Amino acid sequence: MTRLDVPGLAAPASISVDTWGMAHIRAESTRDAFFVQGLNAARDRLWQIDLWRKRGLGLLAADFGPGYLMQDRAARLFLYRGDMAPEWAAYGADSEMICTAFAEGINAGIDLVRAGRLPLPPEFTALGTEPAHWRPEDVVRIRTHCLTRNAGSELARARVQALADPDVDLLRGPLSPPVPDTEWQANSPIDLPDTALDVFQLATAPVTFSPERLAATLDDAPRWATVDGRKTVQPLPPSMEGSNNWAIAPGLTETGRAIMASDPHRLHAAPSLRYMVHLSAPQMDVIGAGEPSSPGVVIGHNGKAAFSLTIFCADQEDVMVHETRPGNPQDYRHDGGWEEMIRVDETFAVKGAPDQVLPLFFTRYGPVVHEDPARRVAVSIRTVFTDPGTAPYMCSLKSMRSETLGDFRDSVKSWGAPSVNLVYADTDGDICWQAAAYIPRRNGWRGLAPVPGDGRFGWQGYVTAEDLPAIVNPACGFVHSANEMNVPETWDHDALPIGHEWFEDGRADRIAEVIGAGGAVGITENCGLQTDTVSTLAARLAALVPDSAPGGARALLAGWTGNSDAGSAPALLFELWFSCHLRPALLARVAPDSDLRKVLIPGSPPTVVRLFEGAHPALADKAGLADPGARDAFLTETLSAAWADAVARFGADPDSWRWGDLHKGYFDHALGGVLPDADVGPLDMGGSSTTVMMAHYEASDFHVRNGASVRMVVDVGAWDNSVWINAPGQSGIPGNPHYADLAPLWARGDYVPMLFSADAVDKATETRIDLHPA
Repeated sequence: MTRLDVPGLAAPASISVDTWGMAHIRAESTRDAFFVQGLNAARDRLWQIDLWRKRGLGLLAADFGPGYLMQDRAARLFLYRGDMAPEWAAYGADSEMICTAFAEGINAGIDLVRAGRLPLPPEFTALGTEPAHWRPEDVVRIRTHCLTRNAGSELARARVQALADPDVDLLRGPLSPPVPDTEWQANSPIDLPDTALDVFQLATAPVTFSPERLAATLDDAPRWATVDGRKTVQPLPPSMEGSNNWAIAPGLTETGRAIMASDPHRLHAAPSLRYMVHLSAPQMDVIGAGEPSSPGVVIGHNGKAAFSLTIFCADQEDVMVHETRPGNPQDYRHDGGWEEMIRVDETFAVKGAPDQVLPLFFTRYGPVVHEDPARRVAVSIRTVFTDPGTAPYMCSLKSMRSETLGDFRDSVKSWGAPSVNLVYADTDGDICWQAAAYIPRRNGWRGLAPVPGDGRFGWQGYVTAEDLPAIVNPACGFVHSANEMNVPETWDHDALPIGHEWFEDGRADRIAEVIGAGGAVGITENCGLQTDTVSTLAARLAALVPDSAPGGARALLAGWTGNSDAGSAPALLFELWFSCHLRPALLARVAPDSDLRKVLIPGSPPTVVRLFEGAHPALADKAGLADPGARDAFLTETLSAAWADAVARFGADPDSWRWGDLHKGYFDHALGGVLPDADVGPLDMGGSSTTVMMAHYEASDFHVRNGASVRMVVDVGAWDNSVWINAPGQSGIPGNPHYADLAPLWARGDYVPMLFSADAVDKATETRIDLHPA
């Protein structure tokens, strides 16, 4: 047991770290609980949260030099700059108090690190930097770590339609529901370059380190301003983030208690994006997963109700294209006249160089991210995220403490961002699905492509959770979401468009099929569903293999159910076929122009499968595959190439093939090339981009860098029966026993206990830190 005397703590408190690295915090007041949560974040994740803060506030160059100046400028464009009063009000009456306590706790932890009472993470030593203190508003003003919506897709759609047509764009991503051709009359007539959103991408990119970037001079600074497909900042010369969740009513479980399950999907990294924590105080007892830089939790339970979320694919941003004034590129056309951009000059500290003053420009719609004075064009981003009440997940400060269904639904009426499917289950037996977000009201257009920023395409306020659909205690006995199109059929998409870019990868249907068939009656079965590796899309395409295909390949895929566990030989062959041969060959036929093809890559799996099933006839005709015989010949040719590829890589005996020998999980650290053992992996992986256990890879290397890090299954009412896993581990300090201890369990689909009762926590406590006011 360790004792720490902590200035700023009002009464004694404690942190009990259990066998699996979860911190159970006990305090004598709500304020102290959040104070200790901040202190604990500094104890376990200091490098991570310090880097996130400096990235979000545009302070990287002060620590790391000119190579980070352009990323700083981009980040400051998207900071919340409005009044703090409506900002705090959106998250609850005590949100300012909570964030103040949390920031003070982080600062107390930093002071303990500086005093040598807590360890300094090795990243600071490696880079010669120090952690900085926080202000309460830092917690909410940063928006660039939120999941963004469809600005990138709007630009890509405009590029495809300039080079081809809307049918071809379906191969990049389908629209649900479809839109009339008249929708495209709203598009901006100005052709934008591929680089038009580089600044926006840079603002939301993770921080990367390389010797070249760290050594950049002030003259080199403008070169470090682009981002590649993996969101890595590059010098000058597609998103698969989703989630699953569900709640099952007592009538469908073996115990007569509700079950809630959640596994949010994001880019993998070491340390993990998520952090599990338990906060206990006289007026509050919550446990679950959040982000280490924010107070509270977003997925978990409070001893009465369980709650979780996935992304509800609403459209919360628009690309606005402006005609600028001849001779004055900071004036843009609006309402028949000219309007001047707002200019804000920002000072940036730069390591090894004088302070730099750079201008930021804003139209009435938002930050200007692209300027081309020669063509008299500028681009700004209209996004929900710069408005009050849209700090990511912060409304959970209210919803996580709601103990009845009515209170829960009432608490999320001010949920701004990101747009989410909220799932709820409580000890009274109530379950619910509720969509929640601030969604722009667009009049006569849908926000699917860049539009003129001349006043014709504004927003008329927001749709909120109070207006959005919900399902309460359905007769089927369960609610679920997996980023699918789940807006009711009765919704008027013309009058009130929500969004048209949903995930059609089969996960939602698979979840509903298993639960509806009675396959998720207990905790074990729900864990099995979270780690389910059956791809219905893969099985549908495999069923189309013609008789003309090679005998070995045909035999291996015959009757295959789409199960892609790590030991599967059919999965190895199928994924090589689909990702390295069939899909690239199809794209080459549809888009022989390389400029068009690079916008379509990698190609939408649902659209590809449906094309070979006979749907999308116009697209099939463009590919020369309208005739069934031509389709069979194409399938045979590409499958033959895949079979030869598999033999060359793994030998002639398919009995020895294993999907996990090719498909490997990785959790990369930003300083992986500098710190030994900071990167985690490789780990043999099952699943794919279209399974409930989403394990997305790129065909270039088959490395899994996107999927669930946290998985959680909650036994509502018998809380100690609940389970979780967070990969690669709870700690953010390389070398700590809990830095990567959970990664092998995660890769196997295993879980650890999510202990809640005081007795269970005490029995599993590995380390206890007693905190006393100084």
